[in-house]
Amino acid sequence: MDRSDACSERRKIGATRPMGTRRNLLAAAASLVFVAATRSSLSETAPVNDTTKRKKAMDIKRNGSRPSSKGPDTWFAGRVRVDPMFQVGDPARLSGGQVTFEPGARTMWHTHPLGQTLIVTSGLGWVQCENGPVEEIRPGDIVWFPPGEKHWHGATATTAMTHIAVTEWLDGKNVDWMEKVSDEQYRR
Repeated sequence: MDRSDACSERRKIGATRPMGTRRNLLAAAASLVFVAATRSSLSETAPVNDTTKRKKAMDIKRNGSRPSSKGPDTWFAGRVRVDPMFQVGDPARLSGGQVTFEPGARTMWHTHPLGQTLIVTSGLGWVQCENGPVEEIRPGDIVWFPPGEKHWHGATATTAMTHIAVTEWLDGKNVDWMEKVSDEQYRR
C-alpha cells in the first residue's frame, strides 16, 4: 500500500468514525435510560437487607442475664467459676465462656473435636499439651489448641487466672473430658 492509499484509507476510517461514534452515543444513552428506569423501579421495592425478611434477628445477651456457676468436679480440680458468654445455634456452632481459676485450680486433661482458643484476660496461668512443657500464659496471650490435642489449662499455684474459652461443636459435642491432671504433672 503506497502513501496515497494509506491516506485514503484513513479518510475512509475517518468518514465512518462519526457514524460509529453516534451509534455508540445512542447505545450509551439508551443504556443510561434503561439503568435509570430499572433503578427507580428497584428503589420502590424493599432493600435486600430488610430485617423484616430475615428469619432471625440480632440477639443481645445482657450482662448479668446468664448466671455464673461453679466449675463441676468432673471437669476441674480446685475452685473454678464459669460464666457462660454465648452459644450460637444452627447453622453456627460456636460457644464461649469466661472461666476463672483460683490459685492451683485447673482443668482435667481434655480434647476438643474442632480445637479451642483461649484468650487470657487476667492473672497468670499455665497450659500444657500432652508430652509437652508447661507454658506460662498472661493477659493478652491467645492460645490455640488444634482439634484432638490432649491438653489442660489453669491458674498457677499462687495466682488466679481468667480466660475466655471459645470452641466449636461437632455432632453435638465440643469437648471430651479425660483424667485428672496429677499434682506431679501440674508442678512441672
